[in-house]
Amino acid sequence: MMLESLREEVLEANLELVRRGLVVDTFGNASGISREHGLVAIKPSGVPYTELRPSDLVVTDLDGRIVEGALRPSSDLPTHIALYRAFPGIGGVAHTHSRNATAWAQACKEIPCLGTTHADYFRGPVPVTEAMTAEEIENEYEWNTGQAIVRRFATMDPMQMRAVLVAGHAPFCWGATPAEAAHLAWMLEEVAQMAFAALTINPGAAALPEALRDKHFLRKHGPAAYYGQKNTKTKA
Repeated sequence: MMLESLREEVLEANLELVRRGLVVDTFGNASGISREHGLVAIKPSGVPYTELRPSDLVVTDLDGRIVEGALRPSSDLPTHIALYRAFPGIGGVAHTHSRNATAWAQACKEIPCLGTTHADYFRGPVPVTEAMTAEEIENEYEWNTGQAIVRRFATMDPMQMRAVLVAGHAPFCWGATPAEAAHLAWMLEEVAQMAFAALTINPGAAALPEALRDKHFLRKHGPAAYYGQKNTKTKA
């Protein structure tokens, strides 16, 4: 079985989406890429999460051609591929229809950065794409969904804003690994709910000051990050 380790990582990321309550039925998917091999592993289309095994994951190249696997890949594969092609620093993508983040996407509204919890993961408001045209929807819809995301990030750093809301659709998140992408999908749902609650309590709530926003993001993700522990093995 090709890319066994990557398959296991991608399976675990998909199951994490379920454990966190981010998917309903078979909606949603996670994938991972081996940059060394130029291959993507992704959840098969429409298969219940409870039945998934590493061998069920489909491996494709960056043109979407199946390299290994007996099942059809997720219908969102072209969107994932578009992101892998455009954002060379990412190693995993997670797509959900989680309730609160999807509500913001359906409202075609960005999620404002109102507090430090948001800033710990997303450096500013989570953007929303422009609505797709009828032609884009009718022809290569999933690929064009990816292109809508890529266009939205033409002037943004995808490693400092690792999430997007597709207008009228749902969120996509990405990270260095499939596990990180799944974790960010969970955090996105949390901040989406917090923003809705905060604006319900105070419709005039202001965005977090830029200095405080950047402090919280950079202390976890900047070049001089100091939050948490160094990635070293603990000696007995």
